[in-house]
Amino acid sequence: MAENKDWIGNKASIWKTLGASNHTDKERQNEDFYATDRIAIDKLAKAFVIPHNVYEPCCGAGDLSKRLEQLGHNVVSTDLVDRGYGEGGVDFLLVNEMPFDGMDCCILTNPPFKYATEMVEHALQILPYGCPCIFLMKTTALEGKGRWDRLYRTGYLQAIYQFKERLLCAKNGDFDGMIKGGGSAVAYAFYVFSRKKSEAPLIYWI
Repeated sequence: MAENKDWIGNKASIWKTLGASNHTDKERQNEDFYATDRIAIDKLAKAFVIPHNVYEPCCGAGDLSKRLEQLGHNVVSTDLVDRGYGEGGVDFLLVNEMPFDGMDCCILTNPPFKYATEMVEHALQILPYGCPCIFLMKTTALEGKGRWDRLYRTGYLQAIYQFKERLLCAKNGDFDGMIKGGGSAVAYAFYVFSRKKSEAPLIYWI
């Protein structure tokens, strides 16, 4: 991997916008920011070995990244919108390399739901063969012919880690308001993809 050094002292030019995106900032940030309760990482880590090097491309306010760092992971955090954490102004769909060398890496994020399919496809393009793409998505993301054709029929889905209890994903990070309003009405799971194909994904409850 090329050693480009102008990104916070590390490998930076790979994060620069290389051309026009299909999505404007307004379209991509249109209230599609749902902060994730950090307990999501704790529950996943008990059932799945998260690689040491983690790229979080939709870091938001850093809820997942901070917990991963507390658990000893090396985390690179970016987001299209600058929310005061990580590297803002980075369109993941224009990133063409991982920020790490070697195989002990993954992409782990809670993506904007309406772009999740293309973000999974892109993650698999830039990840080393066999390294996991771990996306938090609604359980209903299993539905849909388009997702079936593009994500599931391929055999790239390795496992689903379904939460036994409702996980808090708070709009604009307002966890207190969400709790006062009765909590979450949406079921979530971590979906683990890899280019190392699987005949059938495994299902775990966490």
